Amino acid sequence: MYRVWNFVTEYSLLLIFGAIIALIWANIDYGSYHHFVEFVIWDHAPIGHLHDGHRTLTLHYLVNDILMALFFAIAAKEVWEAVILKNGSLRGKKAATPLFATAGGMFGPIGVYLGLAMLMGSDTYNAVANGWAIPTATDIAFSYLVGRLVFGAAHPAVRFLLLLAIADDAAGLIILAIFYPSGELAPEWLLLSFGAALAVYILFNWFPRYLDRGKQHRPNSTRMRKSLGGLPYIIAGCVSWYGFMRSGLHPALGLLPIVATIPHADRAFGIFSEAEKHLHDLLNILEHALKHPVEIVLFLFGLMNAGVKFEAIGDATWLVLAGLIIGKPVGILLFGWFAAVPLKLGIPQGMRIIDLVVIGFVAAIGFTVSLFVASVAFDAGPVQDAAKMGALFSFGAAGLSIIAGKLFRVPKQEH
Repeated sequence: MYRVWNFVTEYSLLLIFGAIIALIWANIDYGSYHHFVEFVIWDHAPIGHLHDGHRTLTLHYLVNDILMALFFAIAAKEVWEAVILKNGSLRGKKAATPLFATAGGMFGPIGVYLGLAMLMGSDTYNAVANGWAIPTATDIAFSYLVGRLVFGAAHPAVRFLLLLAIADDAAGLIILAIFYPSGELAPEWLLLSFGAALAVYILFNWFPRYLDRGKQHRPNSTRMRKSLGGLPYIIAGCVSWYGFMRSGLHPALGLLPIVATIPHADRAFGIFSEAEKHLHDLLNILEHALKHPVEIVLFLFGLMNAGVKFEAIGDATWLVLAGLIIGKPVGILLFGWFAAVPLKLGIPQGMRIIDLVVIGFVAAIGFTVSLFVASVAFDAGPVQDAAKMGALFSFGAAGLSIIAGKLFRVPKQEH
């Protein structure tokens, strides 16, 4: 439990602290808060929001579009290892049912969100429809923490939940890239991003290893690593980010092509594993180096995005909440049951089908990614603020998870 709490204090408490400050500030003096968030760092900048025909770099853009790329790079690193490594957690039959449940945990919220929006009338539907992806998100850190509180550290449902959350993150990255471009699409600029990824992989990863074939001590790879470290990948990351920005895709995803090119260990112990600190491959070293910067970035993200007035609560708030606390449990139960029983893929030994409902409530804690999607799904204004409030209120799913665990008599397994 210490390691999980340690992870949450490192990555999430600062985020919450920033969000609380933003909420208080916005409800005391919204004018000064808005002026702070939209503070212009550089007018007529080469990067930033388009404004009156030129780009303006604001504090909000710096945090959401540039610095949050570091957070998504870390998330992508965990997903990449889970998919590519021989014993990755998202490979093989063991991941089949969690992947089906992940699909349910996305389609369920989308169905509830859009279905209820249609029942509210065409005006409401047209106003909120673009936010359909907000309730699909699962906050890995907090969901994992609550899952361990409800099920106990050794319960197989906790690992099931973690697989589901990682897969949910992967799907969320794809959704952001495809459905929420930051501007008019110019896909030819992606050639710059993927060209940078290909070049850095061939020159600084594949070629040294090719020269070292048959040499156990890998002299060329070691020399490259000692002399240049992560510098080639940092430069390639900057180029890739610029390509994403100019392409119209959200630039916060701009480092994703580079993550896959960085030399990595042939094993991964998991996002919450203490053992990963002892891996000395370049990918893990870069992740460790990003730890403290990302803590500050998440604090700033909470500060930049959670400042909404309580009077902003509206239709989008309840739709996001309904998508999360109704759509998640129902979708995960139905799709998980379909995979486990009719398709005979099974569930981990020691788990019951009814545990999928509890997992669904735990996974309904959207928070970080839900806030991010809300900020890109809607223009600044009442609908965006209402949707953000729904993302913040999703913390209530933690209480529902505990109640569901008691109601369905989940046996806690600590050892």
